[in-house]
Amino acid sequence: MKIDGALYRTIWPSDDGASVVIVDQTRLPHRFETVTLGTVEDAAHAIRVMQVRGAPLIGVTAAYGLALALARDTSDASLAQAVEFLAAQRPTAVNLRWALDEMRSVLQPLPDGERASRAFAKAAEMADEDVETCRRIGGHGLKLIEEIAKKKPAGEPVNILTHCNAGWLACVDWGTATSPIYHAHDAGIPIHVWVDETRPRNQGAALTAFELGAHGVPHTLIVDNAGGHLMQHGKVDLCIVGTDRVAANGDVANKIGTYLKALAAHDTGVPFYVALPYSTIDWTLHSGRDIPIEERGADEVLVMQGRLADGAVAAVEIAAPGSPAANPAFDVTPARLVTGLITERGVAAASREGLIGLYPERRESAA
Repeated sequence: MKIDGALYRTIWPSDDGASVVIVDQTRLPHRFETVTLGTVEDAAHAIRVMQVRGAPLIGVTAAYGLALALARDTSDASLAQAVEFLAAQRPTAVNLRWALDEMRSVLQPLPDGERASRAFAKAAEMADEDVETCRRIGGHGLKLIEEIAKKKPAGEPVNILTHCNAGWLACVDWGTATSPIYHAHDAGIPIHVWVDETRPRNQGAALTAFELGAHGVPHTLIVDNAGGHLMQHGKVDLCIVGTDRVAANGDVANKIGTYLKALAAHDTGVPFYVALPYSTIDWTLHSGRDIPIEERGADEVLVMQGRLADGAVAAVEIAAPGSPAANPAFDVTPARLVTGLITERGVAAASREGLIGLYPERRESAA
């Protein structure tokens, strides 16, 4: 997508062919900086501290991280160790393990001498595939926005509420929840996005608002607790969020606070959609109750980063000294609260039957 008129992906191979470059999301929105990853340890660090985040991008970064590990040592032991090392960095996003399993299935049968080059090529293929997958998600979601736009008075925007960041910054390009938004905007459909700030990491304020503004999409930042009020007053036409893992029954894990938005949408009759690629479906889990929920450090709740009047960026404490904090990073929205799942194959009901209808080849896995 566009930053200052230039097209960017979130991750790409460096010119030397031996490393990869990422957009450092911990610096946004105040600084747009890139970081070069030269080792598997660099990739793991980027995933763990959330220089990269979002389920699809985590998966692609892990794929490149495995390639970096094999550039140093192509042995079976190195391959196995790197897979487990990278998989341990973030527990909730299923794309991480999916991407590593995909890479291992391709690389394990190869002779040692062929593994390094094939690993980089496979990671690049996965990045390109993610871009196409997200583009197709946007095409299917666009149809939902078009239907709402037809019912609005001429010139009145379709108001979409989103939570956290499921944008191009969470993927390689386009995003999941934002892909329909970008498609609609680029097609000339008047839209406006309510952007939840998304405490505790403020990924809506820092990332979604940043990328929407950079691409020219009209938006307004709101505190997390304002969404229900806006829905009650008819100011939200639909909600679209992303997800880090979907169970086979359609239950959805997403950034903490998503469940509350789904409850408000259900109560007020606002459609609530979840956008996701096939790699985010965990066919091994039959219920959202089985999804592991990452507990992150208390400092994300107790400390906030912002820009001071003199332009300096600083971290400040916001709580009473000595107060403890809990920080569950995700919650699970039951399938009954989800209007539909927007995937690269179309829109499905949030149910086992709906998912199998789109992915019949997984019927046995979801049984």
